[in-house]
Amino acid sequence: MSTTSYPARLIAFGAVLAAVLLVHPASALQLITASEAALPAAQPLGQSRGISRGPTLVIVSPSPSAGTIKSPVNLKVRFQSHGASQIDLDSVLLTYVKAPAVDLTQRIKPYIAASGIDVENAEVPPGTHMLKLDVTDTDGHSTSVVFSFSVSQ
Repeated sequence: MSTTSYPARLIAFGAVLAAVLLVHPASALQLITASEAALPAAQPLGQSRGISRGPTLVIVSPSPSAGTIKSPVNLKVRFQSHGASQIDLDSVLLTYVKAPAVDLTQRIKPYIAASGIDVENAEVPPGTHMLKLDVTDTDGHSTSVVFSFSVSQ
């Protein structure tokens, strides 16, 4: 039999619920702000070709073939390391390709895991958005991928 009173247990439950909501708020993540979207476009990025031993980055969502999508968007990227190496989670860098570039890494940090990035309901203003993702494995091999998506009004 518990010696804790019903009101005390109710208060404890409320405190736990509040802590959970603070860790994972119900509101959507503001991935890109309207003022960031209004920044000038950056110069086109050069394409690097060649054999890379770095991690494989697979853009799952927004799908490259999705066409124009609506906000909020899901940002899902899968990481695949090679050999005995693992993804260095501290190396993950997500940049909004604008002039000047906008580092989005801190916004998505809670959504980065060894398997990839999994952000649901990210708020993004209308327009075409280009992002660059850089990832390094524990052997020091790096991979970058640039992807874009368009959001309707």
